[in-house]
Amino acid sequence: MVTGADVLLPLKTLNRHGLIAGATGTGKTKTLQVIAEGLSDASIPVLMMDIKGDLSGIAAAGAINPKIEERYRKIGGTYVPTAYPVELLSLSHDKGARLRATVSEFGPVLLSKILELNDTQSGLVAMIFKYCDDNKLPLLDLKDFKKVLQYFGGEGKAEVEKEYGKISTTSTGTILRKVIALEQEGAEQFFGEPSFEVDDLMRISDDGRGVISIVRVTDIQDKPKLFSTFMLSLLAELYATLPEEGDLDKPKLVMFIDEAHLIFQEASEALLQQIETIVKLIRSKGVGIFFCTQNPMDVPPSVLGQLGLKVQHALRAFTAADRKAIKQTAENYPLSEYYKTDELLTQIGIGEALVTCLSEKGTPTPLAATMLTSPRSRMDILTDAELDKLVNSSKLVKKYNQTSTVTALTKF
Repeated sequence: MVTGADVLLPLKTLNRHGLIAGATGTGKTKTLQVIAEGLSDASIPVLMMDIKGDLSGIAAAGAINPKIEERYRKIGGTYVPTAYPVELLSLSHDKGARLRATVSEFGPVLLSKILELNDTQSGLVAMIFKYCDDNKLPLLDLKDFKKVLQYFGGEGKAEVEKEYGKISTTSTGTILRKVIALEQEGAEQFFGEPSFEVDDLMRISDDGRGVISIVRVTDIQDKPKLFSTFMLSLLAELYATLPEEGDLDKPKLVMFIDEAHLIFQEASEALLQQIETIVKLIRSKGVGIFFCTQNPMDVPPSVLGQLGLKVQHALRAFTAADRKAIKQTAENYPLSEYYKTDELLTQIGIGEALVTCLSEKGTPTPLAATMLTSPRSRMDILTDAELDKLVNSSKLVKKYNQTSTVTALTKF
């Protein structure tokens, strides 16, 4: 351990995205927490996906303990417990401001990709959106979409075909079944009003720190399609809304996606292509995306190649397949004359990691084995009383936690 040989992350290149990887229990979540704290201190808003439910403690100050004291004796510096400005968000009825989008805002292209439709079915979805636009019928939620779909396949079929072209009853039935399957994953909670405005993710607290928005998605671990729907919608909305920025001195927003494999494990090829495209392009809008997962192999190569910062915690070699995966993982990092990377990956301890990032000139830095600082916020969750206090003081909860009772499609 070389005291004073600090490894610092240049803010200028954090919109080149990143990866935090490692086996369970090696400190990935704490690394995510440390980076988020540093970004907040630099007045950069942060968005975090809290899938395991263990990130809410960022809103409370940490506490010194013997392990932290020992760590700081080794690395130098002073531990200062600090609470951070936090906003809790939710896709469901969990505590926090509700995140929603209307079907109209989601659009026919993304909806078709999420439903995994073929070209004929996608064309019918586009026709539905065009019909609703022409007749000033807003599609607010999936119930609205199903009503129009049933109208197209039933009593309105002849009328619609005169102006918009032939409609396949088989296609309407297939689309309806896929919409129902999406609803069964809980998507009806996501689609609706009031729509969440992405500007509310870009807030600075009164003391000048970036607000850390935590999306609590502990209840959708077994609903990967819903998670993919939300993530794709959010990324697309950020890309469509934010102006082109070029190279900024620091990003406008940094997003952390914990348990990132949930996005990719059941994603169709079309959906993966859409995510890859947005990840490539969104950096020019000043947005950085960090994927946090157990193994870099969980992230498709096309996306992995876009990630400028890599923080690799320890991996475990219990089986032959594990050893093979470790060798593949080592090949994703710069060659080093100081380390045998594949061996070191199984030897580093909790809270230690191999780090490589892009320098301010945009070139990859040499691989460095580091001992990471501890989060200054609480390394545990908030109590129910603390959560209630945080939610009750939120302006966004008052803004978004109401459901529109207006029936949009009065024609049907």
